[in-house]
Amino acid sequence: MPSARFQQLKETLNRQILGQPDLIEGLLIALLCDGHVLIEGAPGLAKTRAVKALGAALEARFSRVQFTPDLLPADLTGSEVFHPQDGSFVFQPGPLFHHLILADEINRAPAKVQSALLEAMAEHQITVGKKSWRLPPLFMVVATQNPIEQEGTYPLPEAQLDRFLLKLTVNYPTPALELAILQQHRFGELPPDRDQPLTQDEVQRARKAVLKVAMQPRLEQYIVELVCASREDPDRLIAYGASPRATLGLSRAARAKAWLAGRDYVVPDDIRALALPVLRHRLLPSYQADARQLGSDELVDMLLDRVPCP
Repeated sequence: MPSARFQQLKETLNRQILGQPDLIEGLLIALLCDGHVLIEGAPGLAKTRAVKALGAALEARFSRVQFTPDLLPADLTGSEVFHPQDGSFVFQPGPLFHHLILADEINRAPAKVQSALLEAMAEHQITVGKKSWRLPPLFMVVATQNPIEQEGTYPLPEAQLDRFLLKLTVNYPTPALELAILQQHRFGELPPDRDQPLTQDEVQRARKAVLKVAMQPRLEQYIVELVCASREDPDRLIAYGASPRATLGLSRAARAKAWLAGRDYVVPDDIRALALPVLRHRLLPSYQADARQLGSDELVDMLLDRVPCP
């Protein structure tokens, strides 16, 4: 069951990012599921640091893109450059051709940039002009956004939100944990771990192992009922429910969580633990929910209470 290399990676990341085990586990689950992650949290909570630590622990090309209002699609995809010597155009690939992409403050980029990123996330390809390029098998986008700054931001369209397997939230640490962070950084930044990076071949083998994790039919039925309940809300608190992509994502993420825990079968707690990060960004609260100050997290909790757990 879980490879010792993945356990080593998990321990390494938890040493570097104190007090964020759910964030670390979410990143690893997305890596195992060939999915993308959206991380939301206030500034200074180690969102970027966690993704950079993951990039350093993988034998893969890592690229960080700072999203700004003046960013252009070509800044992500690359563009054709004219060579006057022979009168030819040569394509220069952009940062999206890397394996792990950190899209920092993704909601600051305009719609055209979001569209270019959406194609890469959805189709694993990039189109420039009349030609398309396939992206590598290991391609993962981790995006961050700040929930408290709304001026100068562009809310992500629902179609793009649905492409993220998980939406993880990062909260402030407790006083005791913040003291531990202070003591850890007393002498500056920690030196990087000298562990052998996880190879792409190891990641692909782990992904195949995750697909073999068993899930009983009653648990598959539970996932379907949970997602369908988001579309049939009798209280009309959910304007739009989750798509079938949420069903597939919750099933695969539950298998990855079980695999990381050392089991070859899924238990109900795996599904319930991942329902919030898989569904929170796929539910659109209605006007009634807004009037009652109910957000997506509260709506997911409501679904978990309403649908009987096997």
